[in-house]
Amino acid sequence: MIDKSSRSFSKRFPAYGWLGISIMLIAELLLLGGNALVATWFTPIMWTGYILSIDALVHRMKNSSLLTRNRREIPFLILISVGIWLLFEAFNLHLMNWVYFGFPDNIITRDIGYFWAFATIMPGVFVTIELFAAIFPKLGSLVTVPPESMQLNTIDRSSIVIGLAMVLFPLFLPSQVAAYFFGSIWLGFIFLLGPINKAIGARSAAGRWNMVSPSFILITLLAGLICGFLWETWNFQAFDAHGGYWRYTLPEPLQILELKFGMMPILGLLGFPPFAVELVIFYEFFRKILGGDRVFGVRQ
Repeated sequence: MIDKSSRSFSKRFPAYGWLGISIMLIAELLLLGGNALVATWFTPIMWTGYILSIDALVHRMKNSSLLTRNRREIPFLILISVGIWLLFEAFNLHLMNWVYFGFPDNIITRDIGYFWAFATIMPGVFVTIELFAAIFPKLGSLVTVPPESMQLNTIDRSSIVIGLAMVLFPLFLPSQVAAYFFGSIWLGFIFLLGPINKAIGARSAAGRWNMVSPSFILITLLAGLICGFLWETWNFQAFDAHGGYWRYTLPEPLQILELKFGMMPILGLLGFPPFAVELVIFYEFFRKILGGDRVFGVRQ
């Protein structure tokens, strides 16, 4: 017999959330059963289910969520997610910090799958941020009043110069040496774009820290760490099932005692929290310069 609270939950929990949960459960069962197609695309399948289910949970808690607040913005979010990760893939052509295995030889099939996988990156991180914001409503939200355009000060200008140097410096090094400096690129865009967002009136990490709460940055960092564990968990499951996966090729000195979580050297896990902050900054930058409020409407 279903009690009243269970019926209430069923009524309020969106149907697409049950779809997301079903996708994840069925994928896990098919992976255990040796399904090759699921093994090949296990990570994007799981992220798709995760995004749908977590977004539905946030909607149930707040009656608003990333995927329901403004559906016109979803294609834009997907394209920016793919574009940003392709930028990092371009850097990786020189640094060679990771390589892919087990994906189809057919370039069209493979690239469609890559597009799908890359399209889940920003939504996956953002729904996780919104989940923590819903659980701890006083700590901040993705939906806040943006700061007005502000003139850059000396610290801001210095940050831009430092960020630009961090992003470009590894490209002038031999690949074997540049491989040690992906963290420079990983963090450099935060220093580079943060002040620029401030100048153009986009939401910035600094703006959130000063005008909303430092706690918003903290939950963003936490969301990045949680997403990192999920990425590496599902990647290792795909590897273990002889499916599609990526392997890290960090220099030996960076692989501390060869300790790993899944396929990721322990040191590499430290990159996920700032990566989440970086994604927020990137998204706000592109949304602003491409006229996001004009195209999609001002966020409430």
